[in-house]
Amino acid sequence: MDIKTASALRRLRLVSAPEAVSFLLLLVCSVLKRTTSFDGVMVMGMVHGVLFILYVVFWLDAWNRTKWQFKTAALYFVLSVLPTGGFFAERMLKREAEATVIAARARREGVVNA
Repeated sequence: MDIKTASALRRLRLVSAPEAVSFLLLLVCSVLKRTTSFDGVMVMGMVHGVLFILYVVFWLDAWNRTKWQFKTAALYFVLSVLPTGGFFAERMLKREAEATVIAARARREGVVNA
């Protein structure tokens, strides 16, 4: 894997936690709409929608660059639709991106053959 792959993983990681937060806030707004006079569903729905679309676009890019197995790609997608899954995805992607950068540096420095 190269630096562009690490960048794709980083983009996906950076959007996964905000997407998870927006999903949780949307759920809270949905409950508040039904129990109080507060109605933030439209605004939170739009924010979450934009972040979810970004997540899916970045997920497709990362899948294309990393050549993940279907099982791995499916796991990252399923995590995006679970209320707290984005936090787990962020942690897993951070480890994967760090490993990718280390491997790229090792290949560049001739420590490991490509």
